[in-house]
This record gives sequence, C-alpha cells and structure tokens, in this order.
Amino acid sequence: MVARATDAETRADRDDHTAIRLWLRMLATNRLVEGRTRRLLQERHATTLPRFDLMAQLERAPKGLKMGELSRRMMVTGGNVTGITDMLEREGLVERFADPADRRATLVRLTGAGRRAFAAMAAEHEGWIVESFKELTGREMATIASLLARLKTHVRSLEERDS
Repeated sequence: MVARATDAETRADRDDHTAIRLWLRMLATNRLVEGRTRRLLQERHATTLPRFDLMAQLERAPKGLKMGELSRRMMVTGGNVTGITDMLEREGLVERFADPADRRATLVRLTGAGRRAFAAMAAEHEGWIVESFKELTGREMATIASLLARLKTHVRSLEERDS
C-alpha cells in the first residue's frame, strides 16, 4: 500500500466548499514549490529564501534602497530586514551608505561580490521554478496567472472594504 502524501489539501473532503478545496490546493502547491526552493538554496548556496529575496530587491535597485523600503517590498518587519542586512554586510555582500539626498537616511546596496553571488543564485533559482511548472503548457500558465490576478484584485478590494 502506498502512503498518501499529507499536506494542507488532504484536510479537505468532498463536503467542503469548492472555494475551500481550491484555497487548500493553492496553499499546498505553493508550500511544495517554496519548500523545494528553500531546500535547494540551502544545499547549493548555503543561504535562505529571505536572504535571496533581500538580494533580489537590491539587484533591482542598483542605487540602493532604504531599510524601510526593503521592509515594505519584502512584506516583513524592519527588524527582520536589519538582521538579514547585518549578516549580508558581514559577509561583504551588501553595504550601507548615506543617502545623498537625505544624509539622515541610510541606503543598502549589493557589493560587487553580492551582485556576483546573486547572479549565480538567480540563474539556478529561475531554473528550479521553470522546472517546477514544466508540467503546464504556456497557455495553461497564462490562464492560471490571469485567473489569480483577477482573484488577487478581488481580495484586495475586500481588504479595502473591510478596513
């Protein structure tokens, strides 16, 4: 007898509302892709997904970002960003410097070593994600993306209504 994998989706049964089953399937799938990505980043680059995410934000902003902006973009607390930045700075992957437009503010940017390290990680990361979605055709991925965009817009409107 083959053991059935357990995840968030296995909690659902036929009596549950379709929306609940869909939400649990999305959650389970996201956790699988994210878990594999976390494991591969750790195994191959001795890093974490939050560190990768912070470096990705800095890669998109070569002139640097304020800590608050990094926190907003990553949707985590300032304390989390500070801790990750401290570690990356000790490793020589990021640097802090005074904001030329506001000397009271500090910006963070990738160093040359940080750009090279991120480029290596990003190339592999892209391959892992592409491989994870390889079962789907381009048209299927486009359809799912379109439907999720519509759902995201709707949920955002609910958030605005509720607040």
